Amino acid sequence: MAHWLYLHGFKSGPGSLKVAETRSFLARHAPGTGLLCPPLSPHPQAALAQAERVLAELAEPPLLIGSSLGGFYATALAERYGLPAVLINPAVRPFERFDAFYGEHENPYSGERFTLDEADRAALEAMYVARPTPAHYWLVLGSADEVLDWRLAARHFAGVRQTVLNHDDHRLARWPQLLPEVARFAAEHQA
Repeated sequence: MAHWLYLHGFKSGPGSLKVAETRSFLARHAPGTGLLCPPLSPHPQAALAQAERVLAELAEPPLLIGSSLGGFYATALAERYGLPAVLINPAVRPFERFDAFYGEHENPYSGERFTLDEADRAALEAMYVARPTPAHYWLVLGSADEVLDWRLAARHFAGVRQTVLNHDDHRLARWPQLLPEVARFAAEHQA
């Protein structure tokens, strides 16, 4: 069975709307493809280790889909394991904006309370991919992203296939419209 491994963003989870839309698409149009979306730890080092454990259990390499901070993790994994990845409004250098994230937080999906500290910032910096391999990626950006500046990702991933959805935001409401093309991207890269 083919798989898509979806890595959700910061303070998100397997119950997010994009995950539900992706699961629904696969059930209708690609029932032989499984969607995996583990609830990732809020701590970067643990989150990446969780994703690597899922990868280790799969018989075939998956398509990675990463949204926001999950896109940052997907980039690290795509480079490390040579995997294809669709990145949705990905964080590029989250360790540079980390000052706003020190301290206590609560995940609205899980209710989990957690505290981020300098070790978390350092873990993000250690995962940074300075020069992504263009052949691995498809970058999907909303030009009205209210959380991350889409132009930073567009510049960082220069030479990568890019789709910029004008007036779409961080949630990326037009994600369902792209899913047939995501399936084609997966088929091309998993053959």
